[in-house]
Amino acid sequence: MDYTAGKLLEDIALGEIGLPDIQRPFVWDTTRVRDLFDSMYRGYPIGTLLFWENGYPGEHRTIGVNTKQKIPRLLIVDGQQRLTALYAVMKGVPILDKNFQQRRLRIAFNPLEEKFEVTNTALERSPEWIADIGLLWQTDFDQYAFVSEYLDRLTRQQDLSAEARKRVPQAIQRLVNLIHYPLTALEISAQATEEQVSEIFVRINSRGRTLNQADFILTLMSVFWDEGRKELETFCREAKHPSADNRSSPYNPYFQPQPEQLLRVDVALAFRRARLEHVYSILRGKDLQTGAFSAEQRDAQFALLRKAQAEALNRQHWHDFLKVIRQAGYVHPSLITSQTALVYTYALWLIGKRDFRLDQHNLRNLMARWFFMSSLTGRYTGSPETRMDQDLALLRGLSRPEELVRVLEQEMAAVLTRDYWEVTLPNELATASAQSPGQAAFFASLCLLDAPVLYSSMKVRDLLDPTARACKSALERHHLFPRKYLKRQGVRDRRDINQVANYALVEWHDNIGIGDRPPAEYAPEYERRFPPEQLREMYRYHALPEGWYAMDYPTFLEERRRLMAAVIREGFERLRGGHGTG
Repeated sequence: MDYTAGKLLEDIALGEIGLPDIQRPFVWDTTRVRDLFDSMYRGYPIGTLLFWENGYPGEHRTIGVNTKQKIPRLLIVDGQQRLTALYAVMKGVPILDKNFQQRRLRIAFNPLEEKFEVTNTALERSPEWIADIGLLWQTDFDQYAFVSEYLDRLTRQQDLSAEARKRVPQAIQRLVNLIHYPLTALEISAQATEEQVSEIFVRINSRGRTLNQADFILTLMSVFWDEGRKELETFCREAKHPSADNRSSPYNPYFQPQPEQLLRVDVALAFRRARLEHVYSILRGKDLQTGAFSAEQRDAQFALLRKAQAEALNRQHWHDFLKVIRQAGYVHPSLITSQTALVYTYALWLIGKRDFRLDQHNLRNLMARWFFMSSLTGRYTGSPETRMDQDLALLRGLSRPEELVRVLEQEMAAVLTRDYWEVTLPNELATASAQSPGQAAFFASLCLLDAPVLYSSMKVRDLLDPTARACKSALERHHLFPRKYLKRQGVRDRRDINQVANYALVEWHDNIGIGDRPPAEYAPEYERRFPPEQLREMYRYHALPEGWYAMDYPTFLEERRRLMAAVIREGFERLRGGHGTG
């Protein structure tokens, strides 16, 4: 479809074309806006736009102050930044910048040199520059008076040749004519699937960015429930920084969510679904059998989403849920190896609270064990939507709180079998990954068991406090068999040196004191700090076999993995008794 810039801006102003932010947090800098107008002025192409019919032609909404006159017929899939730049400059309306502050996009033009620049103080003072080209497309713009005033101002500063006097009005006329600049848009039928739209986007988008289902749902929210999307974005933004005035805030040191992640919580609570592709169609009011659209059905589904989001963004609920993470022993953000597990556990926590009315204490205990199990086993890695859909399916037909507890208990028991603890987990601990779920669960278990730091009287839980601030971390991961020592013994592969079973948590000054010394040298020295009984208990918590520092390295690793698995199991069993660090 062929458009002019003016027609596109008119359709945006009327609401015929929706201008949502489908290409999330990417915001052009002002030099790209300058270059866009320069390209248009010189007649260069600025790319094809991609629109998608929403399936509701002609549907009107209530007209009020600063509201569009109707539901957009077309959603912008590609070209949002270009159209935002055109609309903001030519209509003179402010935009939100990366810091969520409102500001004007002001582009300057020099008719003598036919050159564009980003407006600054020097250009505002210069008689040669039009400091804000947005003036040229305002409804009360008088081009003859504007050109006359510009030439008068310029001639007071310099002599103008007859050729320059002729060139200035021609350049300004050419700039004004950008309102007629031709653009081409591909318009995709409402019957197209999200997969087809995404494929088209990838084919025509030179940056190679792909769209996901959350993009489509957030776009739909921009059109039909814009305040809901803004609530998500505001919540996520406020979760990143403490409140300046000590008011209630979603800020926390453990998890700063993205809008897409909280959207998944909304969807799970509202529709008991995790696969977003079906949710998008449901929210559009599309009948999955007939393909027909219904505005009534769409409004009903959005009502469910509103109720769910009110629960998900309730700050008291949010902070009550974060106690679940601490209860599970994951007291520091570095221990959280799966944000998806955290997101889906929050969804299940809300379902347990709202739909099953499970009491707070039992709910927190149940969800702490669920999060521990999910994080340890990587339950929501690989195909997280499929796995969560299966978990939500377990709840179908249930209504009483004891039924929820029974089903989730059975699922945990089916996963954490004796074979898992004694065979699978020790094998999974044979890794050098810094983000090992097993290592995180081991450290979480040390918190649950109220264990001391190795060779210290301080508790692991206390020194992992994420609110503490110091030049050095209170705790450091220490190679029990130091790197340089192992290299001297002929162990050179980093994957062997950095095995999870070769790490322990020690205070930073002890880590420095150990340096590269052999364990047979430093361990007996540190052991003398403690009576034998206390040392045995410390070694048990830290999964260190008796005489560990005299073992050959491969034997030590194998034996410690077995003991680490036993400590993790003990930590999980401690949760079963309702004990945690919360």
